[in-house]
Amino acid sequence: MSVIRSAIAGVGAYLPETIVTNDDLAAIVETSDAWIQERTGIKERRRAAPDQPTSDLAVEAAKRALLAAGKEPADIDLIVVATTTPDMTFPATAAIVQRKLGAPICPAFDVQAVCSGFVYALSVADGFVARGLSRCAVVIGAEEMTRLMDWSDRSTCVLFGDGAGAVVLTPEEGQGTTADRGLLGFALRCDGNKTDLLYVDGGPATTGTVGHLRMAGNQVFRHAVINIAEAVEGACKAAGLQVSEVDWFIPHQANQRIIKGVGDRLGIDESKVVLTVDRHANTSAASIPLALDAAIADGRVKRGDLLLLEAMGGGLTWGACAIRY
Repeated sequence: MSVIRSAIAGVGAYLPETIVTNDDLAAIVETSDAWIQERTGIKERRRAAPDQPTSDLAVEAAKRALLAAGKEPADIDLIVVATTTPDMTFPATAAIVQRKLGAPICPAFDVQAVCSGFVYALSVADGFVARGLSRCAVVIGAEEMTRLMDWSDRSTCVLFGDGAGAVVLTPEEGQGTTADRGLLGFALRCDGNKTDLLYVDGGPATTGTVGHLRMAGNQVFRHAVINIAEAVEGACKAAGLQVSEVDWFIPHQANQRIIKGVGDRLGIDESKVVLTVDRHANTSAASIPLALDAAIADGRVKRGDLLLLEAMGGGLTWGACAIRY
């Protein structure tokens, strides 16, 4: 049976120029390079310039993804931006990206699921592409998490960084099997009863301020390993796959210990795990496309490979996606 799937035609990424090392942070808060690396695996992160909004990062990543896909801004017919650090309360950052890219009039909107945002955004775009409503969808994860940091809180300020990654999705005809290129299966979850474990203590309808990120780290860790593993198994079941068939596991780059815990629980060999948390830290919705781009650039991920993406963020939200690249 012939089916239309949403296939990744191109991937792109962008990181701000400024590198902030663990030693840099040790100069402003009580911490050390050894302390940070031991607990998180992070060595450095990027920080956007003061006059560089999230949309600028998103546009650069989108341009590179379009180039990789052999597409032009004029071809775009859908823009979905996953972000928790929008340029403004409104309009959507996607609308600003549309203007800056010079893309034609088309649907353009943001998805807010924090660190799970890119997986959620892929599922939304898949609903357009696989149903014939879009032929060139740009899905972007873009974040400036350093804007949300309380720089006196060493438990959170060392964890996050800025960056953006993007993919171009186009329709591809397949036979309805796991050998098809494209998005094969999703599992998306949210438990709003756990909002107090990871949140920002501000907002336009409460404090009238942006606020700072707050996290109950130990509790988030426990929920992450169990819940992410369940979602991964759910995505594989939806796709008709076994976890053992996966070529590359590309997780949200939150913490090296969480990634290892999930991998161990699923029985995924460390040689199949893509890690960029040491260089990028936690870039929230941008972390998966940044890691995917890095693995394509260095030759690990090749056309036809089976990829497994996963993430967990504030909400608590979490989810996973199986993709034949």
